[in-house]
Amino acid sequence: MSNLVVIENPEECPLHFDGVDTVSARTYLTGKECSRRGAFKVFNLCRSYRYQSMGYYVSLLAEARGHKAFPSILTIQDMKSSGLIRLTSDELEESINKALSGLDQQCKPCFNIYFGKSPGGLHASMAMDLYRRYPTPFLQAVFSWDKGWRLQNISPLAVREIPEGERAFAEETANTFFAAKRHVLPKKHVSRFDLAILHNPEEKIPPSNERALQRFIKAAAGLGIAAELITRDDADRIFEFDALFIRETTSVDHHTYRIARKAASEGLVVIDDPVSILRCTNKVYLAEVLRQNSVPAPKTLIVHSRNIDEALREFAFPVILKQPDSSFSQGVSMARDEKEFLAMLKRLLDKSDLVIAQEFLPSEFDWRIGVLDRQPLYACKYFMAGSHWQIIQRDGAGQIKEGRVETVPVEFVPQQVLKTALRAANLMGDGLYGVDLKQKDKQAYVIEVNDNPSIEQGFEDNVLKEELYDRIMRVFLARIQASKKGNWLL
Repeated sequence: MSNLVVIENPEECPLHFDGVDTVSARTYLTGKECSRRGAFKVFNLCRSYRYQSMGYYVSLLAEARGHKAFPSILTIQDMKSSGLIRLTSDELEESINKALSGLDQQCKPCFNIYFGKSPGGLHASMAMDLYRRYPTPFLQAVFSWDKGWRLQNISPLAVREIPEGERAFAEETANTFFAAKRHVLPKKHVSRFDLAILHNPEEKIPPSNERALQRFIKAAAGLGIAAELITRDDADRIFEFDALFIRETTSVDHHTYRIARKAASEGLVVIDDPVSILRCTNKVYLAEVLRQNSVPAPKTLIVHSRNIDEALREFAFPVILKQPDSSFSQGVSMARDEKEFLAMLKRLLDKSDLVIAQEFLPSEFDWRIGVLDRQPLYACKYFMAGSHWQIIQRDGAGQIKEGRVETVPVEFVPQQVLKTALRAANLMGDGLYGVDLKQKDKQAYVIEVNDNPSIEQGFEDNVLKEELYDRIMRVFLARIQASKKGNWLL
Protein backbone atom coordinates (compact mmCIF):
# COMPACT_ATOMS: atom_id res chain seq x y z
CA MET A 1 0.00 0.00 0.00
CA SER A 2 1.07 3.59 -0.62
CA ASN A 3 1.24 6.06 2.25
CA LEU A 4 -1.11 9.01 1.84
CA VAL A 5 -1.26 12.03 4.16
CA VAL A 6 -4.61 13.81 4.21
CA ILE A 7 -4.99 17.32 5.63
CA GLU A 8 -7.51 20.13 5.09
CA ASN A 9 -5.05 22.45 3.35
CA PRO A 10 -1.63 20.95 2.56
CA GLU A 11 -0.22 24.38 1.69
CA GLU A 12 -0.69 25.52 5.28
CA CYS A 13 0.97 22.44 6.80
CA PRO A 14 4.11 23.48 8.73
CA LEU A 15 5.64 20.00 8.34
CA HIS A 16 7.28 18.47 5.27
CA PHE A 17 6.84 14.75 4.67
CA ASP A 18 9.34 12.88 2.50
CA GLY A 19 8.37 10.13 0.10
CA VAL A 20 4.61 10.32 0.65
CA ASP A 21 1.78 12.00 -1.21
CA THR A 22 -0.09 14.74 0.62
CA VAL A 23 -3.61 15.67 -0.52
CA SER A 24 -6.39 17.87 0.77
CA ALA A 25 -9.30 16.31 2.60
CA ARG A 26 -11.66 17.47 -0.14
CA THR A 27 -9.52 15.82 -2.82
CA TYR A 28 -9.44 12.58 -0.88
CA LEU A 29 -13.19 12.57 -0.33
CA THR A 30 -14.21 13.49 -3.88
CA GLY A 31 -11.27 12.71 -6.18
CA LYS A 32 -11.46 9.62 -8.40
CA GLU A 33 -7.81 8.63 -7.92
CA CYS A 34 -8.22 8.41 -4.14
CA SER A 35 -11.37 6.32 -4.35
CA ARG A 36 -9.56 3.18 -5.57
CA ARG A 37 -10.09 0.27 -3.19
CA GLY A 38 -7.30 -1.16 -1.09
CA ALA A 39 -4.58 1.10 -2.45
CA PHE A 40 -3.63 3.39 0.45
CA LYS A 41 -2.67 3.72 4.07
CA VAL A 42 -4.33 7.00 4.97
CA PHE A 43 -2.76 9.16 7.68
CA ASN A 44 -5.55 11.52 8.62
CA LEU A 45 -4.06 14.78 9.94
CA CYS A 46 -7.22 16.86 9.75
CA ARG A 47 -7.66 19.36 12.57
CA SER A 48 -10.94 17.88 13.81
CA TYR A 49 -12.51 14.44 13.96
CA ARG A 50 -15.82 15.52 15.44
CA TYR A 51 -18.91 13.79 14.09
CA GLN A 52 -19.59 14.63 10.42
CA SER A 53 -16.52 16.85 10.11
CA MET A 54 -14.04 16.54 7.23
CA GLY A 55 -11.66 14.56 9.42
CA TYR A 56 -14.44 12.20 10.48
CA TYR A 57 -15.44 11.51 6.89
CA VAL A 58 -11.84 10.93 5.78
CA SER A 59 -11.49 8.01 8.21
CA LEU A 60 -15.03 6.77 7.56
CA LEU A 61 -14.67 6.68 3.77
CA ALA A 62 -11.16 5.26 4.03
CA GLU A 63 -12.61 2.18 5.70
CA ALA A 64 -15.45 2.03 3.18
CA ARG A 65 -12.85 1.97 0.38
CA GLY A 66 -10.75 -0.72 2.00
CA HIS A 67 -7.99 1.74 2.88
CA LYS A 68 -6.19 1.62 6.22
CA ALA A 69 -7.05 4.78 8.13
CA PHE A 70 -5.01 6.24 11.00
CA PRO A 71 -6.85 6.97 13.16
CA SER A 72 -9.63 4.54 12.31
CA ILE A 73 -13.25 5.35 13.04
CA LEU A 74 -13.10 2.94 15.98
CA THR A 75 -10.07 4.74 17.41
CA ILE A 76 -11.80 8.11 16.98
CA GLN A 77 -14.79 6.80 18.91
CA ASP A 78 -12.55 5.27 21.58
CA MET A 79 -10.94 8.65 22.26
CA LYS A 80 -14.40 10.11 22.91
CA SER A 81 -15.31 7.45 25.47
CA SER A 82 -14.61 8.49 29.05
CA GLY A 83 -15.20 4.90 30.13
CA LEU A 84 -12.52 3.55 27.81
CA ILE A 85 -10.13 6.30 28.88
CA ARG A 86 -10.67 5.30 32.53
CA LEU A 87 -10.04 1.68 31.57
CA THR A 88 -6.83 2.66 29.77
CA SER A 89 -5.74 4.59 32.85
CA ASP A 90 -6.33 1.53 35.02
CA GLU A 91 -4.42 -0.74 32.65
CA LEU A 92 -1.46 1.64 32.40
CA GLU A 93 -1.49 2.76 36.03
CA GLU A 94 2.05 1.56 36.73
CA SER A 95 3.48 2.98 33.49
CA ILE A 96 1.77 6.35 33.99
CA ASN A 97 2.78 6.78 37.62
CA LYS A 98 6.36 5.78 36.89
CA ALA A 99 6.57 8.34 34.09
CA LEU A 100 5.01 11.18 36.08
CA SER A 101 6.53 10.54 39.49
CA GLY A 102 7.92 13.68 41.08
CA LEU A 103 5.61 16.11 39.27
CA ASP A 104 3.54 18.67 41.17
CA GLN A 105 0.25 16.99 42.06
CA GLN A 106 -1.59 20.30 41.63
CA CYS A 107 -0.75 20.55 37.93
CA LYS A 108 -2.31 18.79 34.94
CA PRO A 109 0.60 17.51 32.85
CA CYS A 110 0.05 17.54 29.10
CA PHE A 111 2.28 15.55 26.72
CA ASN A 112 2.38 15.25 22.95
CA ILE A 113 3.11 11.93 21.25
CA TYR A 114 4.32 11.60 17.66
CA PHE A 115 3.95 8.11 16.15
CA GLY A 116 4.50 6.65 19.63
CA LYS A 117 7.54 8.80 20.40
CA SER A 118 7.90 11.66 22.85
CA PRO A 119 10.24 14.67 22.38
CA GLY A 120 13.62 14.09 23.96
CA GLY A 121 12.75 10.47 24.68
CA LEU A 122 10.86 11.50 27.82
CA HIS A 123 8.26 9.04 29.10
CA ALA A 124 9.07 6.72 26.16
CA SER A 125 7.36 3.63 27.56
CA MET A 126 4.16 5.48 28.48
CA ALA A 127 4.08 7.23 25.09
CA MET A 128 4.30 3.95 23.22
CA ASP A 129 1.69 2.31 25.48
CA LEU A 130 -0.79 5.08 24.72
CA TYR A 131 -0.01 5.01 21.00
CA ARG A 132 -0.63 1.27 20.85
CA ARG A 133 -4.06 1.72 22.39
CA TYR A 134 -4.99 4.78 20.34
CA PRO A 135 -3.06 4.44 17.04
CA THR A 136 -3.11 8.01 15.77
CA PRO A 137 -0.21 9.90 14.10
CA PHE A 138 -0.14 12.78 16.59
CA LEU A 139 -1.67 12.52 20.07
CA GLN A 140 -2.07 14.74 23.10
CA ALA A 141 -2.50 13.19 26.55
CA VAL A 142 -3.61 15.09 29.66
CA PHE A 143 -3.24 13.75 33.20
CA SER A 144 -4.54 14.70 36.64
CA TRP A 145 -3.87 13.58 40.21
CA ASP A 146 -6.47 11.53 42.09
CA LYS A 147 -4.71 9.35 44.67
CA GLY A 148 -2.26 8.70 41.86
CA TRP A 149 -1.76 9.98 38.32
CA ARG A 150 -4.68 9.27 36.01
CA LEU A 151 -5.19 9.71 32.28
CA GLN A 152 -7.84 12.42 32.08
CA ASN A 153 -8.09 12.88 28.33
CA ILE A 154 -6.46 11.72 25.12
CA SER A 155 -7.14 13.31 21.76
CA PRO A 156 -5.66 13.79 18.29
CA LEU A 157 -3.20 16.66 18.02
CA ALA A 158 -3.81 18.86 14.99
CA VAL A 159 -0.72 19.70 12.93
CA ARG A 160 -1.17 23.43 13.40
CA GLU A 161 -1.32 22.93 17.19
CA ILE A 162 2.10 21.26 17.37
CA PRO A 163 4.34 23.60 19.41
CA GLU A 164 6.98 25.25 17.25
CA GLY A 165 9.72 23.74 19.40
CA GLU A 166 8.43 20.22 18.66
CA ARG A 167 7.82 20.57 14.92
CA ALA A 168 11.27 19.36 13.88
CA PHE A 169 10.87 16.30 16.11
CA ALA A 170 7.36 15.61 14.79
CA GLU A 171 8.58 15.88 11.19
CA GLU A 172 11.59 13.65 11.78
CA THR A 173 9.53 11.01 13.59
CA ALA A 174 6.89 10.96 10.84
CA ASN A 175 9.48 10.64 8.08
CA THR A 176 11.25 7.84 9.96
CA PHE A 177 7.93 6.03 10.27
CA PHE A 178 7.08 6.48 6.59
CA ALA A 179 10.54 5.30 5.52
CA ALA A 180 10.48 2.17 7.68
CA LYS A 181 11.16 -1.00 5.71
CA ARG A 182 8.05 -2.86 4.61
CA HIS A 183 7.71 -6.07 2.64
CA VAL A 184 7.50 -5.06 -1.02
CA LEU A 185 5.62 -7.14 -3.55
CA PRO A 186 7.00 -7.77 -7.03
CA LYS A 187 5.85 -5.07 -9.42
CA LYS A 188 3.54 -7.41 -11.31
CA HIS A 189 1.37 -7.68 -8.19
CA VAL A 190 -0.82 -4.99 -6.70
CA SER A 191 -0.97 -5.05 -2.92
CA ARG A 192 -4.57 -4.88 -1.81
CA PHE A 193 -4.08 -5.90 1.80
CA ASP A 194 -1.34 -6.35 4.39
CA LEU A 195 -0.71 -9.50 6.41
CA ALA A 196 1.58 -9.76 9.44
CA ILE A 197 3.11 -13.19 10.10
CA LEU A 198 4.23 -13.35 13.73
CA HIS A 199 7.20 -15.66 14.24
CA ASN A 200 10.14 -16.14 16.60
CA PRO A 201 13.47 -16.77 14.84
CA GLU A 202 14.92 -18.09 18.13
CA GLU A 203 12.25 -20.73 18.76
CA LYS A 204 13.66 -24.26 18.91
CA ILE A 205 10.55 -26.03 17.59
CA PRO A 206 8.59 -23.38 15.67
CA PRO A 207 5.26 -24.27 14.05
CA SER A 208 6.67 -23.31 10.62
CA ASN A 209 10.24 -23.52 9.36
CA GLU A 210 11.83 -20.73 7.33
CA ARG A 211 11.04 -22.38 3.99
CA ALA A 212 7.37 -22.66 4.93
CA LEU A 213 7.26 -19.01 5.99
CA GLN A 214 8.64 -17.98 2.61
CA ARG A 215 5.99 -20.08 0.87
CA PHE A 216 3.28 -18.33 2.87
CA ILE A 217 4.68 -14.98 1.71
CA LYS A 218 4.76 -16.17 -1.91
CA ALA A 219 1.19 -17.51 -1.74
CA ALA A 220 -0.03 -14.25 -0.23
CA ALA A 221 1.69 -12.21 -2.95
CA GLY A 222 -0.11 -14.22 -5.61
CA LEU A 223 -3.41 -12.99 -4.14
CA GLY A 224 -2.34 -9.38 -3.85
CA ILE A 225 -1.57 -9.59 -0.13
CA ALA A 226 1.68 -8.06 1.11
CA ALA A 227 2.90 -10.46 3.81
CA GLU A 228 5.59 -9.38 6.24
CA LEU A 229 7.38 -11.41 8.90
CA ILE A 230 7.19 -9.67 12.26
CA THR A 231 8.35 -10.48 15.79
CA ARG A 232 7.07 -9.45 19.21
CA ASP A 233 9.17 -6.27 18.86
CA ASP A 234 6.79 -5.14 16.10
CA ALA A 235 3.69 -5.37 18.30
CA ASP A 236 3.19 -1.61 18.23
CA ARG A 237 2.80 -1.77 14.44
CA ILE A 238 0.03 -4.35 14.40
CA PHE A 239 -2.65 -1.80 13.52
CA GLU A 240 -0.89 -1.19 10.19
CA PHE A 241 -2.06 -4.58 8.91
CA ASP A 242 -5.35 -6.09 7.80
CA ALA A 243 -4.66 -9.54 9.21
CA LEU A 244 -2.39 -11.43 11.60
CA PHE A 245 -1.15 -14.99 11.12
CA ILE A 246 0.55 -16.41 14.22
CA ARG A 247 3.40 -18.80 13.44
CA GLU A 248 4.88 -18.85 16.92
CA THR A 249 3.94 -21.26 19.69
CA THR A 250 1.06 -19.70 21.60
CA SER A 251 0.19 -19.46 25.28
CA VAL A 252 -2.32 -17.40 27.24
CA ASP A 253 0.16 -15.79 29.64
CA HIS A 254 2.37 -14.79 26.72
CA HIS A 255 2.92 -12.06 24.16
CA THR A 256 1.33 -14.20 21.42
CA TYR A 257 -2.05 -13.99 23.16
CA ARG A 258 -1.67 -10.28 23.93
CA ILE A 259 -0.79 -9.49 20.32
CA ALA A 260 -3.69 -11.63 19.05
CA ARG A 261 -6.08 -9.88 21.45
CA LYS A 262 -4.84 -6.45 20.39
CA ALA A 263 -5.11 -7.32 16.71
CA ALA A 264 -8.64 -8.65 17.12
CA SER A 265 -9.70 -5.53 19.02
CA GLU A 266 -8.36 -3.43 16.13
CA GLY A 267 -10.57 -5.33 13.70
CA LEU A 268 -7.86 -7.46 12.08
CA VAL A 269 -8.54 -10.95 10.80
CA VAL A 270 -6.58 -13.16 13.22
CA ILE A 271 -5.44 -16.79 13.01
CA ASP A 272 -4.90 -17.96 15.76
CA ASP A 273 -7.67 -15.83 17.19
CA PRO A 274 -7.53 -15.14 20.94
CA VAL A 275 -10.60 -17.27 21.71
CA SER A 276 -9.01 -20.28 20.02
CA ILE A 277 -5.80 -19.71 21.98
CA LEU A 278 -7.76 -19.59 25.24
CA ARG A 279 -9.63 -22.78 24.41
CA CYS A 280 -6.94 -24.92 22.84
CA THR A 281 -4.08 -24.15 25.21
CA ASN A 282 -6.02 -25.39 28.24
CA LYS A 283 -6.45 -29.14 28.52
CA VAL A 284 -9.10 -28.77 31.24
CA TYR A 285 -11.33 -26.86 28.82
CA LEU A 286 -10.69 -29.43 26.09
CA ALA A 287 -11.54 -32.36 28.36
CA GLU A 288 -14.79 -30.76 29.46
CA VAL A 289 -15.97 -29.63 26.03
CA LEU A 290 -15.26 -33.06 24.52
CA ARG A 291 -17.17 -34.73 27.36
CA GLN A 292 -20.13 -32.37 27.08
CA ASN A 293 -20.39 -33.02 23.35
CA SER A 294 -19.76 -36.78 23.49
CA VAL A 295 -16.64 -36.62 21.33
CA PRO A 296 -14.59 -39.81 21.83
CA ALA A 297 -11.43 -39.34 23.91
CA PRO A 298 -9.35 -41.57 26.19
CA LYS A 299 -10.82 -41.93 29.68
CA THR A 300 -10.10 -38.57 31.32
CA LEU A 301 -10.44 -37.17 34.83
CA ILE A 302 -9.86 -33.62 36.03
CA VAL A 303 -7.79 -34.13 39.17
CA HIS A 304 -7.49 -31.77 42.13
CA SER A 305 -6.25 -32.06 45.67
CA ARG A 306 -9.50 -33.63 46.94
CA ASN A 307 -10.09 -36.40 44.40
CA ILE A 308 -6.68 -38.08 44.20
CA ASP A 309 -8.08 -41.32 45.64
CA GLU A 310 -10.77 -41.35 42.95
CA ALA A 311 -8.09 -40.96 40.27
CA LEU A 312 -6.17 -43.92 41.67
CA ARG A 313 -9.33 -46.04 41.55
CA GLU A 314 -10.27 -44.96 38.03
CA PHE A 315 -7.05 -45.70 36.16
CA ALA A 316 -4.81 -48.65 35.57
CA PHE A 317 -1.12 -47.89 35.18
CA PRO A 318 0.54 -46.48 33.23
CA VAL A 319 -1.47 -43.26 33.28
CA ILE A 320 -0.80 -39.92 31.57
CA LEU A 321 -0.68 -36.67 33.56
CA LYS A 322 -0.93 -33.31 31.81
CA GLN A 323 -0.54 -29.79 33.10
CA PRO A 324 -3.43 -27.69 31.73
CA ASP A 325 -1.30 -25.54 29.41
CA SER A 326 1.01 -28.25 28.08
CA SER A 327 2.08 -28.27 24.42
CA PHE A 328 4.57 -29.95 22.09
CA SER A 329 4.78 -32.95 24.47
CA GLN A 330 6.02 -30.66 27.27
CA GLY A 331 4.22 -30.77 30.61
CA VAL A 332 3.01 -34.30 29.79
CA SER A 333 4.27 -37.19 31.92
CA MET A 334 3.67 -40.91 32.22
CA ALA A 335 3.27 -42.41 35.68
CA ARG A 336 4.04 -46.13 35.65
CA ASP A 337 2.98 -46.84 39.23
CA GLU A 338 1.29 -45.20 42.22
CA LYS A 339 4.53 -43.80 43.63
CA GLU A 340 5.37 -42.01 40.37
CA PHE A 341 1.76 -40.89 40.05
CA LEU A 342 1.68 -39.20 43.46
CA ALA A 343 5.09 -37.56 43.02
CA MET A 344 4.26 -36.21 39.55
CA LEU A 345 0.82 -35.08 40.66
CA LYS A 346 2.25 -33.15 43.61
CA ARG A 347 4.62 -31.24 41.30
CA LEU A 348 1.81 -30.43 38.88
CA LEU A 349 -0.66 -29.37 41.59
CA ASP A 350 1.95 -26.98 42.97
CA LYS A 351 1.61 -25.09 39.65
CA SER A 352 -2.10 -25.51 38.94
CA ASP A 353 -5.24 -26.24 40.95
CA LEU A 354 -6.36 -28.73 38.31
CA VAL A 355 -4.47 -31.45 36.42
CA ILE A 356 -5.57 -33.82 33.67
CA ALA A 357 -5.23 -37.57 34.22
CA GLN A 358 -5.78 -39.63 31.10
CA GLU A 359 -5.85 -43.25 30.07
CA PHE A 360 -2.75 -44.31 28.14
CA LEU A 361 -3.50 -45.63 24.65
CA PRO A 362 -0.30 -47.04 23.13
CA SER A 363 0.04 -46.69 19.37
CA GLU A 364 2.66 -46.73 16.64
CA PHE A 365 1.63 -43.23 15.53
CA ASP A 366 -0.80 -40.38 16.19
CA TRP A 367 -3.04 -39.04 13.47
CA ARG A 368 -2.73 -35.29 12.94
CA ILE A 369 -5.60 -33.78 10.97
CA GLY A 370 -5.16 -30.15 9.96
CA VAL A 371 -8.46 -28.27 9.89
CA LEU A 372 -9.07 -24.80 8.47
CA ASP A 373 -12.37 -22.94 8.21
CA ARG A 374 -14.18 -26.08 9.43
CA GLN A 375 -12.78 -28.19 6.56
CA PRO A 376 -9.98 -30.80 6.52
CA LEU A 377 -6.76 -29.34 5.14
CA TYR A 378 -4.06 -32.01 5.50
CA ALA A 379 -3.41 -35.30 7.26
CA CYS A 380 -0.25 -36.79 8.74
CA LYS A 381 0.88 -39.77 10.73
CA TYR A 382 3.23 -38.64 13.49
CA PHE A 383 5.23 -41.68 14.57
CA MET A 384 6.63 -42.14 18.06
CA ALA A 385 10.23 -41.03 18.63
CA GLY A 386 12.12 -44.32 18.55
CA SER A 387 10.98 -46.54 21.42
CA HIS A 388 9.59 -43.53 23.32
CA TRP A 389 5.85 -43.26 24.04
CA GLN A 390 5.60 -39.71 22.59
CA ILE A 391 6.26 -38.23 19.15
CA ILE A 392 8.87 -35.90 20.69
CA GLN A 393 11.50 -37.12 23.15
CA ARG A 394 13.56 -34.78 25.32
CA ASP A 395 16.57 -35.92 27.29
CA GLY A 396 18.01 -34.40 30.46
CA ALA A 397 20.37 -32.19 28.44
CA GLY A 398 17.52 -30.63 26.51
CA GLN A 399 18.25 -32.53 23.30
CA ILE A 400 15.20 -33.25 21.16
CA LYS A 401 14.42 -36.34 19.10
CA GLU A 402 11.35 -36.43 16.88
CA GLY A 403 9.58 -39.34 15.23
CA ARG A 404 9.15 -39.49 11.47
CA VAL A 405 6.22 -37.87 9.68
CA GLU A 406 4.17 -39.49 6.92
CA THR A 407 1.79 -37.19 5.04
CA VAL A 408 -1.40 -38.83 3.76
CA PRO A 409 -3.98 -37.55 1.25
CA VAL A 410 -7.09 -36.52 3.18
CA GLU A 411 -9.26 -38.83 1.08
CA PHE A 412 -7.25 -41.84 2.33
CA VAL A 413 -7.85 -41.07 6.01
CA PRO A 414 -10.31 -43.45 7.73
CA GLN A 415 -13.70 -41.76 7.83
CA GLN A 416 -14.09 -42.21 11.58
CA VAL A 417 -10.77 -40.42 12.16
CA LEU A 418 -11.75 -37.56 9.86
CA LYS A 419 -15.26 -37.13 11.28
CA THR A 420 -14.03 -37.17 14.87
CA ALA A 421 -11.29 -34.64 14.09
CA LEU A 422 -13.77 -32.25 12.49
CA ARG A 423 -16.18 -32.55 15.42
CA ALA A 424 -13.41 -31.68 17.87
CA ALA A 425 -11.96 -28.82 15.82
CA ASN A 426 -15.35 -27.26 15.17
CA LEU A 427 -15.97 -27.04 18.92
CA MET A 428 -12.94 -24.74 19.11
CA GLY A 429 -13.96 -22.37 16.31
CA ASP A 430 -13.40 -21.78 12.61
CA GLY A 431 -9.65 -21.13 12.64
CA LEU A 432 -6.63 -23.30 11.89
CA TYR A 433 -6.28 -26.35 14.13
CA GLY A 434 -4.29 -29.55 14.36
CA VAL A 435 -6.28 -32.39 15.88
CA ASP A 436 -4.27 -35.28 17.34
CA LEU A 437 -6.03 -38.63 17.50
CA LYS A 438 -5.26 -42.24 18.27
CA GLN A 439 -7.00 -45.05 16.44
CA LYS A 440 -7.98 -48.25 18.23
CA ASP A 441 -9.84 -50.83 16.20
CA LYS A 442 -12.44 -48.80 14.30
CA GLN A 443 -12.73 -46.00 16.87
CA ALA A 444 -10.83 -42.71 16.89
CA TYR A 445 -10.02 -40.89 20.13
CA VAL A 446 -9.11 -37.20 20.39
CA ILE A 447 -5.88 -36.61 22.31
CA GLU A 448 -5.77 -32.85 21.88
CA VAL A 449 -6.65 -29.94 19.60
CA ASN A 450 -3.81 -27.53 18.82
CA ASP A 451 -4.53 -23.95 17.85
CA ASN A 452 -1.08 -23.46 16.32
CA PRO A 453 -0.42 -26.62 14.30
CA SER A 454 2.87 -27.39 12.59
CA ILE A 455 3.04 -26.52 8.91
CA GLU A 456 6.58 -27.15 7.76
CA GLN A 457 7.97 -27.36 4.25
CA GLY A 458 8.88 -30.97 3.56
CA PHE A 459 6.40 -32.43 6.04
CA GLU A 460 2.77 -31.29 6.25
CA ASP A 461 2.91 -29.96 2.67
CA ASN A 462 4.18 -33.19 1.09
CA VAL A 463 0.82 -33.97 -0.53
CA LEU A 464 -0.64 -30.56 -1.43
CA LYS A 465 2.69 -28.79 -2.01
CA GLU A 466 2.10 -25.11 -2.89
CA GLU A 467 -1.67 -25.61 -2.77
CA LEU A 468 -1.51 -25.96 1.02
CA TYR A 469 -0.18 -22.42 1.40
CA ASP A 470 -2.54 -21.09 -1.27
CA ARG A 471 -5.59 -22.50 0.55
CA ILE A 472 -4.63 -20.84 3.80
CA MET A 473 -4.03 -17.50 2.11
CA ARG A 474 -7.35 -17.74 0.24
CA VAL A 475 -9.12 -18.04 3.59
CA PHE A 476 -7.30 -14.92 4.79
CA LEU A 477 -8.29 -13.06 1.62
CA ALA A 478 -11.95 -14.04 1.91
CA ARG A 479 -12.10 -13.02 5.57
CA ILE A 480 -10.35 -9.71 4.98
CA GLN A 481 -12.73 -8.90 2.13
CA ALA A 482 -15.73 -9.86 4.29
CA SER A 483 -14.48 -7.67 7.15
CA LYS A 484 -14.06 -4.69 4.83
CA LYS A 485 -17.57 -5.10 3.45
CA GLY A 486 -19.32 -5.84 6.70
CA ASN A 487 -17.64 -3.78 9.41
CA TRP A 488 -16.79 -0.37 8.06
CA LEU A 489 -20.04 1.26 9.24
CA LEU A 490 -19.74 0.00 12.82
